[in-house]
Amino acid sequence: MTYGRKLAPDRISAGLTVERLVDEFFLAYNAARLREACQLIARKLLEPDVTVGVTLSGALTPTGIGYAALVPLIEAGFVDWIVSTGANLYHDMHRSLGFELFQTSPFVDDVALREQKIIRIYDIVFDQDVLLKSDAFLRKCIEQPEFQRRMSTAELHYRLGRYTQAREQALGGAYKSVLTAAYECGVPVYTSSPGDSTIGMNVAALRLAGMQVGFDPELDVNETAAIVYDARHAGGKSGVVIFGGGSPKNFILQTEPQIQEILGIPERGHDYFVQFTDARPDTGGLSGATPQEAVTWGKVDPDQLPDTVVCYADSTIVLPILAAYLLAKRVPRPLKRLYDRREALVAALKSAYDKYRPVDLDAGF
Repeated sequence: MTYGRKLAPDRISAGLTVERLVDEFFLAYNAARLREACQLIARKLLEPDVTVGVTLSGALTPTGIGYAALVPLIEAGFVDWIVSTGANLYHDMHRSLGFELFQTSPFVDDVALREQKIIRIYDIVFDQDVLLKSDAFLRKCIEQPEFQRRMSTAELHYRLGRYTQAREQALGGAYKSVLTAAYECGVPVYTSSPGDSTIGMNVAALRLAGMQVGFDPELDVNETAAIVYDARHAGGKSGVVIFGGGSPKNFILQTEPQIQEILGIPERGHDYFVQFTDARPDTGGLSGATPQEAVTWGKVDPDQLPDTVVCYADSTIVLPILAAYLLAKRVPRPLKRLYDRREALVAALKSAYDKYRPVDLDAGF
């Protein structure tokens, strides 16, 4: 019988680096899955020919992890495009405007907090005015003429990133949001459910006021499919790194069924699939898409199953470790600046669709 790696770690001592911690001490269970994920991303996903998409769900940015971990990864060229909940983008703006969020115990009197006009996100608190003043800033931005039409969420976020950048610089540049970093690096940021966030709520309010600002969800679907199609059609590969699950996870993975099933273009699925989650597949909470299940939908290339990892761990634990590991292991990659190429990518996808456009099957009508 052939055994695997012998489990005989050295003693941990002072000065241990993150790379050694991951490579030499994350040996079994989900620690080992985290090691496998870190190593897979460092060795394969960050090769120059791989286009890396990242999803964000859950309340990650209120913790400050956007500035601490995501922004360095974006600036290093390790993140080429993003699908995020709107909440992560909205709550990340608070610090862009100079507002403060604080740590607290999760075991507090919420009725008392409500009376004091304090908002709680588990063990994070901030004044209600933070929301009201962030809303006022957001509305002032999207009232501008450049926003007065339907656009993809990537374009709205890109344009909004110019305003967050200006506010951050006016405050001395001590903080940089995910929106600002994405704006500067040409990383398109999509929101799969744009109405399900405070950004969407403010857009809706301005529509009631007679303004033309709005989202174009169909363009989001085409742009994201075009990014993945280009990654593989040009001879490269596509990798997805999923933090949490939910709508952002499905949206980034549905790019392949969109290409294959809907557009009829021959494809094989994403080459690399890494997910960090605390959900379970047997309750439906894993969105029905473990890597093995995703193969049946065409979301993952079946030949690439060895290059898939699911680690059952909290994203707020994983992200700082992963960021430190990758930044230590790999030099920065040239920025792909996919945002700047969106129109050309969609045009190439349309050309392929025109070539392979499927004949409608008998649907029984």
